Amino acid sequence: MSVQHVLFIVTNAAKIGPHDRATGFFFPEVAHPYEVFDGAGIAVEYASPLGGTTPWDGYDAEDPAQRAFRESQAMRRMNRSRKLSDVDVLDYDAIFFPGGLGPMVDIAKDPDVKRAVLRAWNGGKIVAAVCHGPAAFLGVSLDDGAPLVRGRRLTSFSNAEEEGYAKADVPFMLESALRAEGAEYDATDPWQPKVIVDGRLITGQNPASGGPLAKEIVAALRKGT
Repeated sequence: MSVQHVLFIVTNAAKIGPHDRATGFFFPEVAHPYEVFDGAGIAVEYASPLGGTTPWDGYDAEDPAQRAFRESQAMRRMNRSRKLSDVDVLDYDAIFFPGGLGPMVDIAKDPDVKRAVLRAWNGGKIVAAVCHGPAAFLGVSLDDGAPLVRGRRLTSFSNAEEEGYAKADVPFMLESALRAEGAEYDATDPWQPKVIVDGRLITGQNPASGGPLAKEIVAALRKGT
């Protein structure tokens, strides 16, 4: 049985907004999915728009999964991430966009990200994201010109969550932007886990959703979705 591979596509953005708020990917949204994939025997590799270092915030040393990831060779590899334009997403079984505020800076508009999402989708791969990671889907149009997210069930960091977290820092409200492209958006109460599986599109709402989302990806890979 061959080893399956998931490509994490991670932000390079270290600052956001008019006050240069420090950001990056949100640490548990990498550490918790990694723990799930590693435990399932699924290999994880890393890419980013620019390659190299991937800044982060939200690290909690009291969380064993986060502490283990920070001390791991996996994190060393992530901080030498491959440049996305040098990667063919069809070499992977799934692609995954962790959140954090950083993706609202680069992942949301990077043309290589948009090409990667479309290529993975058209290639029959699982396409997944959590929290602010679904910003990767904005502006991705299918071959018929329709937005990728139109008519698709998904979730992301909600407007209600953003109101109390980073509304003054983000360039737009992600929930509103996904709805504007025709997504059938749904969310639960702020900071509570929620995952939506719509075929090969798998999304999680917030940091608490990272581990549960990874479990859904594992289940989909095992079913051969």
